[in-house]
Amino acid sequence: MRKKTYAAAALFAAAALTLSACGSGDDSNKPVADVSAEAGSEKAATVLDQPFEKPDLVLTDAEGKKYDLRAETKGVPTLIYFGYTHCPDVCPLTMNNLAVAKKALPKAEQDKLRVVFVTTDPDRDTPAALGKWLKGIDSDFVGLTGDFATIQAGARTLGISIEPTSKDKNGKLVSVHGTQVIAFSPKTDGGYVLYGEDATVDDYIKDLPKLIKGQNP
Repeated sequence: MRKKTYAAAALFAAAALTLSACGSGDDSNKPVADVSAEAGSEKAATVLDQPFEKPDLVLTDAEGKKYDLRAETKGVPTLIYFGYTHCPDVCPLTMNNLAVAKKALPKAEQDKLRVVFVTTDPDRDTPAALGKWLKGIDSDFVGLTGDFATIQAGARTLGISIEPTSKDKNGKLVSVHGTQVIAFSPKTDGGYVLYGEDATVDDYIKDLPKLIKGQNP
């Protein structure tokens, strides 16, 4: 299990190396670098000693409208994930886990939570494609697309590395990207909690009520 608290610099280095080649059919979805574990810890969450600043991203949402991430989520408990709709494994699993956990919350808490999915494959993930995909998961989730360089730079500020979509050895298009979910506090707007791809529905069900209040899980 992951250690609860890390030095920000060390976490940034580790997170930037954790990539997943979704659907590539090889072992690229395994972490390139492991972060140290705390013996006896069963928490899926990593609470950061120095929160990340929310990315200054202005992209396009699933309705084709401009979406200023900082302005739209100011003071709102927000979870951000970078992935793509053609991913056959990690991305849909992560988003469905979040959707199931969200539905377990009281309606008032559901309405407070914002989940933002930023595509790492903007050429294929048009606003319409994002809207259709997210509708099958949770129609209230926000899908964002735009210029790849802008998205890549925004992800990098969170220690999340993404690479341009390319063909694997079988000729299949894949997007290589970090698989972290970052939780932002409604109190400070800082990204203070990180989840890896091994976080389960139960983990999120347990932690979301605290994240919504800006508390440590």
